[in-house]
Amino acid sequence: MGIIWTIIIGFVAGIIAKFITPGSNEPQGFILTTLLGIAGAFVATYLGQAMGWYLPGQGAGLIGAVIGAIIVLVIWGAFQGRRA
Repeated sequence: MGIIWTIIIGFVAGIIAKFITPGSNEPQGFILTTLLGIAGAFVATYLGQAMGWYLPGQGAGLIGAVIGAIIVLVIWGAFQGRRA
């Protein structure tokens, strides 16, 4: 159930992070934004468990997932900016 919950939270976090993160280098598609949000939720979960904020098997909350999604979107924008 932990992975499914992380995916659901990542979906919502991706949408929120898209509205928070400014710039023209952000992903334009709904599916890509959702996937990057899910990746951000997994990044937040992994970093939170590595730093001792979350117990093993415990996922990141909505705020942590949004922060992780923003980090992934900023990295995405940096790579997209180089290619353009």
